[in-house]
Amino acid sequence: MILREPMSILHTPEPDSARRGRHVIRIRNAVFYAYHGVMEDEQNLGGKFELDVDMQGDFSAAAETDSLKGTVDYEQVYKFIRSTVLEKKYYLLEALAHVIASGLLREYPAIEQVTVRIRKPHPPVRGVVDCVEVETTERR
Repeated sequence: MILREPMSILHTPEPDSARRGRHVIRIRNAVFYAYHGVMEDEQNLGGKFELDVDMQGDFSAAAETDSLKGTVDYEQVYKFIRSTVLEKKYYLLEALAHVIASGLLREYPAIEQVTVRIRKPHPPVRGVVDCVEVETTERR
């Protein structure tokens, strides 16, 4: 019988990029009255729109230091979304969602991925529908 020494396991430290955290900051159900839609009444009379935004990134520095410098200030994000939703009319929710998502990536370098959901309650369709929802996800 041959006895063998137990194998030793070498511990190789993970690179910093592998140790980085993955965090999500969410804004849920931001509600605006705006004038988006294909139909003339939607453009003239307007309607209610509900938005959700999920912003992913490494916000570890903020968690460790309790400082806004390492994260995304969601009050500023809300202001950006609000101005985007209210300053221009869009025919399609898809276009509005894209403008918001790409703008957030442009304005906030800490965001690595963003998902934008826009709901239009009681859309003008011939039937009973609670809402229509569009979702887009964009990454760096």
